[in-house]
Amino acid sequence: MNILKFIENFPDETSCRQHFKNKREAEGIKCKKCECTTHYWLKNKWQWQCKDCKFRTTLRSGTIMENSNLPFLLWYKCIAFMTMSKKGISALEMQRQLGHKRYDTVWLMMHKIRSAMGLRDDLYKLEGMVELDEGYFTKGIRKGSKPKRGRGSQVKSNVAVMAESTEIEDVETGEKSRQCRYFKMRVLENHMAGSIEQAVEDNIEFESIILSDKSTSYVNLSDYVEVHIQQKSDKQTTVELLKWVHVAISNAKRWLLGIHHMVKGKYLQNYLNEFCYKLNRRYFGPKLFDRVIIATAKSYW
Repeated sequence: MNILKFIENFPDETSCRQHFKNKREAEGIKCKKCECTTHYWLKNKWQWQCKDCKFRTTLRSGTIMENSNLPFLLWYKCIAFMTMSKKGISALEMQRQLGHKRYDTVWLMMHKIRSAMGLRDDLYKLEGMVELDEGYFTKGIRKGSKPKRGRGSQVKSNVAVMAESTEIEDVETGEKSRQCRYFKMRVLENHMAGSIEQAVEDNIEFESIILSDKSTSYVNLSDYVEVHIQQKSDKQTTVELLKWVHVAISNAKRWLLGIHHMVKGKYLQNYLNEFCYKLNRRYFGPKLFDRVIIATAKSYW
């Protein structure tokens, strides 16, 4: 959605509230008290009332906007700017565009949206043929800074990168190539095998085939999927077997450095949520805005 279309569709606070109400009802309203899913809409209160226990649910309740006093129009503008640009937008630039006084407020709002993106992607698991490798993201890097050299000179976050790929064979030539569908990235707690195994269990269907190198951390992955294929790590493995995970790692690092300049380790997962969410929906075009609204409107708690 471009800026002209956004202004046309959402000229005021009421239009945003009505749109958000429609999206929430489409996702389904569940009562926090009795878990009933049948509600009446109280127009004057802008709340839903449970049919069974009469408990009321506000428009923001259970969503990432809960406990926020910011106008819906401001949330919608923020989501629009985050989805209009393919490369993304920094919190400082978002603050300028929104004309908001406080940087911290805008920064927190963006991270809540990224969190909703991650929660939405968590509803799905990768399946079929899945490439798996780990990427190391340096914490606290700044654009233009000269990295230190030597083992242990930089603190890095270990990230499990998974790419759902499909092998395609050309009927005429017989040449095989891989087409990538979806990605997942998970920041690992440590470098132990248990962390990567947990990431595989949480994000990949059991009836899948994992392609990886011969890292010692992957020796037990066959317990979590149907087939695990390992190949010695070299240049050929990177180009052929694990092509898409390395493309994703390179693009993610370039994106983080180019747009956000410096990322703290404890917030890295949120940034990767945004990167993967937009990458997995790279062909959505103008529909991406609507998909993010659905992600924010769903009640996850």
